[in-house]
Amino acid sequence: MSEESKTSNVMDFPSEHRENLRILEALLFAANEPLDAESLKARLPKGANLTKLLNLIKAQYESRGVNLVKTGNKWSFKTAIDLSPMMKKEKIVQRKLSKAATETLSIIAYHQPVTRAEVEDIRGVHFSPGTLDVLMELNWVRPIGRKKVPGRPIIYGTTERFLEYFNIEQISDLPGLEELKAAGLLESRLPPNLDIKEPKEIDQSQIEPFGEDENIDDLIQSGHEAD
Repeated sequence: MSEESKTSNVMDFPSEHRENLRILEALLFAANEPLDAESLKARLPKGANLTKLLNLIKAQYESRGVNLVKTGNKWSFKTAIDLSPMMKKEKIVQRKLSKAATETLSIIAYHQPVTRAEVEDIRGVHFSPGTLDVLMELNWVRPIGRKKVPGRPIIYGTTERFLEYFNIEQISDLPGLEELKAAGLLESRLPPNLDIKEPKEIDQSQIEPFGEDENIDDLIQSGHEAD
């Protein structure tokens, strides 16, 4: 769509809708973190067509220096991907993940929701609590509830930060096994049970929410992940 066409679409809006567009644009620019639809609707005049407004702004900015991007269920302006290298500053390089952490992250991302025992079963070895701690410190993985089976073990899944870091909108957008190997993100020798060809969104029906009186950090640190 040409810039002239996009401008024409805006001018075709009734004046009150053009004002809604300006408000939404200002909200997204002023936000210091991505905003979900509910947060945006709460700040827009009643009756505003949020989906139409978001799509119009996304189209307007698709060829500019910043783009409107949806990550998970939240929206934010981000530097255009092709310009990102120009915006980077020299910084301390983060330590490389260990083989255990990389495999654990892969299993959680592609098999979630998954318990610690299931991760160990897929990898074929036990791993130390420190492996999971590293992933949670990066805010890439978090406990998301309990599995609806006897013992009610804690289950893990990826976070919105994980989606943002790898620049994907949803888990189903993750690359397949061969793409990950080609990018050098996985070792050539992987656990035989690690099937990561078809990433899927989390099935919420498998998850039992945590109780209000449960201290998740204490449960994980103590190793008591099941009742």
